Amino acid sequence: MIKLLHVEDDADIREIAEMALGLSGEFEIVQCESGEAALAKVESYTPDVVLLDMMMPGMTGRQTLEQMRKKAAFADIPAIFMTARAQHAEIEELLDTGAAEVISKPFDPMTLGDQIKNAIGRAD
Repeated sequence: MIKLLHVEDDADIREIAEMALGLSGEFEIVQCESGEAALAKVESYTPDVVLLDMMMPGMTGRQTLEQMRKKAAFADIPAIFMTARAQHAEIEELLDTGAAEVISKPFDPMTLGDQIKNAIGRAD
């Protein structure tokens, strides 16, 4: 079972991702609606992978990941960003900052689980 922390401010996207990943039976999904909520959650929960929305009110996905990376347990956890602004330069920048994958929105719910598993495999 892959422990996934999903950080996304849009409730509809959280629901779609949870349904898509839940159907596979391969993921244990914990969801947070903001970077701040995710930082509070990781005090007691260490996922195998983090799926982060890039643009959120308050903290961005990148800022959230930077804060998580300050914790030793999170130094090597694969991080995947989801963004509606998937410009080539931005994708390259996110990959350069240590993202295992960048998934464009709208995403395909049918392939989301495989995209996450592939990113984890590349990060190992």
